[in-house]
Amino acid sequence: MSLIIEEKDLEKFIMVGDRVLIKPKNPTQLTNSGLILPPTVQDNEQVLSGYVVKVGPGYPIPAMAEEDELWKAQSEKVKYVPLQAHIGDLAIYLNKSGFEIEFTGEKYFILPHSAILMLIRDETLFE
Repeated sequence: MSLIIEEKDLEKFIMVGDRVLIKPKNPTQLTNSGLILPPTVQDNEQVLSGYVVKVGPGYPIPAMAEEDELWKAQSEKVKYVPLQAHIGDLAIYLNKSGFEIEFTGEKYFILPHSAILMLIRDETLFE
């Protein structure tokens, strides 16, 4: 099931918690022997790859209350353990763990960070 989003600007998307927005790479439709795979076979693949487009803030951790120092101002600001994924990383992920959305005619996946099996980071990609 695919959700179609009518918004025009990807910059307005805010990922929540440990969620990651991934744009899948175009899967090859040919096998090594030259057979063309139908879309139903491609959809059933267990592991896919794609590029990380947006990353959430991470895993929230509870604020530690310092009860013995009442003179300190109490801060309710939420702190996060950051995610390993960065924008531009190539992610190898489990297909069935996320939700598919369609934005400006292209498919994206919203995945929990735990569905990512491996990241490939090429620092020289944008130089």
